[in-house]
Amino acid sequence: MMKSRLKATSTLLQETDRAIVTQWRFAPGAQTGWHRHPHDYVVVVLTAGKLMQETGSGEIVTELAFGQSYAREAGVEHNVVNPNPHEVVFVEVELK
Repeated sequence: MMKSRLKATSTLLQETDRAIVTQWRFAPGAQTGWHRHPHDYVVVVLTAGKLMQETGSGEIVTELAFGQSYAREAGVEHNVVNPNPHEVVFVEVELK
């Protein structure tokens, strides 16, 4: 059964011929929805807390610190969820 959640909001901050920079804001319980990344990307965390990734092989919960970054390759398919009682914000930089 599909869980009903709020949608995370995205704001395009900048796009060039080489990168797409997007701010993501997640209210408590909000999700991105299932998606597949067409580009390699880097995430920079602006709010400390947990993020949950729903994947084809189960849920992964990661504790993230303010200012922390991580990188993933194109092709990642998941749904990102905010399990915290507070808003979570990060910036995603996609590399074209």
